[in-house]
Amino acid sequence: MAKRTEKKSEDTSTQFQEYTSISLSDAQRKDIIKNMLYAREFDLAMQRLNRQGKAFGGVYSQTGNEAVSVGSAYALGPKDVLFPMHRNIGGHFVMGQTLENLMLTFLAKEGSLMRGTDGTGHYADVSRRIYGNISHLGAMIPVAAGFTLASRLKGEYCAAMTYIGDGGSQTGEFHEALNFASVQKLPLILIIENNQYAYSSPNHVEFACNNLSDRALGYGCYGITIDGTNPELVFDTCKAALEKAEQGLGPSIIETITMRMRGHAEHDDFSYVPKEVLAYWQLKDPVATYSAKLLATHVYTEQELQSVRKNIIEEIRASIDAVIDKPFPAAEEAFKNVFID
Repeated sequence: MAKRTEKKSEDTSTQFQEYTSISLSDAQRKDIIKNMLYAREFDLAMQRLNRQGKAFGGVYSQTGNEAVSVGSAYALGPKDVLFPMHRNIGGHFVMGQTLENLMLTFLAKEGSLMRGTDGTGHYADVSRRIYGNISHLGAMIPVAAGFTLASRLKGEYCAAMTYIGDGGSQTGEFHEALNFASVQKLPLILIIENNQYAYSSPNHVEFACNNLSDRALGYGCYGITIDGTNPELVFDTCKAALEKAEQGLGPSIIETITMRMRGHAEHDDFSYVPKEVLAYWQLKDPVATYSAKLLATHVYTEQELQSVRKNIIEEIRASIDAVIDKPFPAAEEAFKNVFID
């Protein structure tokens, strides 16, 4: 039996593709980087609050993942729905979620969408077409598939976009949901965020195929592997997949190659990731590289972009100040919504 060698980050041919979308206007590019900056600065704020003992839950950083979460959600149509995971805060911003709602939720305050019972992203906001992250990895894929089937049975159409990591791609629900969605030709877009480590397990001990998108052949659906640091490439790829879905061609698996630039959560020092690998990926920080691209193409001037970032930082600080002293929920709230009231 042939021995499979460890796949090195530098050897992945799909990484760091030079790509510019011809379908995006400069106004849309500005909107994309703005949402990426919201995601990055919100993430940094949560890291600081966690160290201060003021942010609860795992605090799962999405630093390095902004291009995937923003670029993919930006492709959704006005009736499509988002089933995000814990590293997809950028998608929440794209869907119109407010800083106040996110801050209330992540600080586990009374009046949050989860009534203070959750300090991460396990909430739903139907008014913004955001449906709650399910902690059991893989379990959200059949739920998203079922949502599209329910819409079909009601004589309506909407596509669902959901996410899974490289580790979660090894669960049974992944296979069951993709097989079902492919047979039923459901409009399901599954984004695999391959950040190369499932907690501390590198890709080569997780799966034996070259690309996780290769599995699409077995399901009879579309699959592709792309650079997950390029938001315009992510956007166009997702847009094309959504168009296929609307034509009745069924689901798509889009594997995005990224790197988780911090630990699994803030308690994890990620010392298992070689420093040279992190240094390699730092060169392709999606926020930095896309900012540089917009400056080079004169979409923004340096002063304009600095002003955008400064305003976002000030907004986030203001939202923290507005929420930080709000009360936690009363103890009896813990007994509510366990069963149907």
